[in-house]
Formats: sequence, structure tokens, C-alpha cells
Amino acid sequence: MPRPEPEAGPLPAEAPWLSAAAIELTSWLLDSHQRGFGRPLIAAAAGSAAQELFAAALVVLAHDGCADRPDHDPRLIYANSSALTLWRRPWAEMVGLPSRLTAEPSERSGRERLLTSARARGALSGYTGIRIDSHGRRFVIHGARLWTLRDSDGHERGQAAAFSSWWWLPRQPLAVLPPCSGVETAGSG
Repeated sequence: MPRPEPEAGPLPAEAPWLSAAAIELTSWLLDSHQRGFGRPLIAAAAGSAAQELFAAALVVLAHDGCADRPDHDPRLIYANSSALTLWRRPWAEMVGLPSRLTAEPSERSGRERLLTSARARGALSGYTGIRIDSHGRRFVIHGARLWTLRDSDGHERGQAAAFSSWWWLPRQPLAVLPPCSGVETAGSG
């Protein structure tokens, strides 16, 4: 008995990380990392680098250079699946977000100093800092690499970061324990 033909429906939307612009951006990410650190970001097969970077277990983010906007507030231009999962945001919400919002207000000045240092050096590794997801949950990123994102002509286009080590912080701050009784402290007794 022949099978009925499936109904023709709309084709699924193209995955945004496979758009022509995102494929070009993937090339910039991979090439800039190679130049900055002398090693590949991921082992990607030719032709599938955009999909492999998006699916990598390594968290990868990038923001623009923001020179074209009057607010000079860098916005995320790339986030792979691991980044989207960690920050608990879909691509459409994460890409375009001011990158400063990936950190809570008390961490933003330190983050900005680090980005300035990474920009001046071209690449920096070993960064540890606190970030915040879309629901306000704090986490530590450890051993992050930051590098200047350059296009195929060598023009600066922003900055990128990658890390594979992170952990959640407690939801509630830990209570300060009272001093133990019977133990002398400086200035007592």
C-alpha cells in the first residue's frame, strides 16, 4: 500500500547562526582567535564551521565595536548554543542585547576594565569573573579567553570571549557566622 505524501507546508526558518552574515562572523571568530592565541578555537571541518561553533560545548560570545552607534554601548552579535543555554535566552533575545547586561551592575566596571585591557593587548586569557543569567542567577566564569574580533580585511569589529569552565553561585548570600565562644580575638581580654 503506498504511503500518502506529506502535506506541503512552509519550510522551517533558516537557523540564524547559518545565515550568510553569521557564517562570515564565524570565520572572523575563528580566524581572530587563531591570530590572537596561535591555536584554533575549535576543530571545525571546512564548510561546517558555523554549525560546529554553534553546537560546541565551549561557551562563545561576541559583541560589536559599537563605533557606528551614538550610545557606544556594545551589543552582542553572536552567542553559540552553550551561551544561549547558560544565559537562558533564545538567539533573537541574546543577539542585539547590550553586552554589559551579561554582568550584574556591581561587576560591570571590572568587566569594562578587562575588555579595555584585552582590546589593548589583542588577546587575553585566564579571566575569571561573575556573570548573571536572564533570571538573575549568578555564576562564575573561569579561565576565559578574550580577543579582538577582526574582519577578513583586518579591521576591528568588536571583541569575543570563550570559556568552558563555569559554576553557579548560591542563590542566597552565605550568612556570616558569629565568632566561636571561648576563642580570644585581637583586642579581647
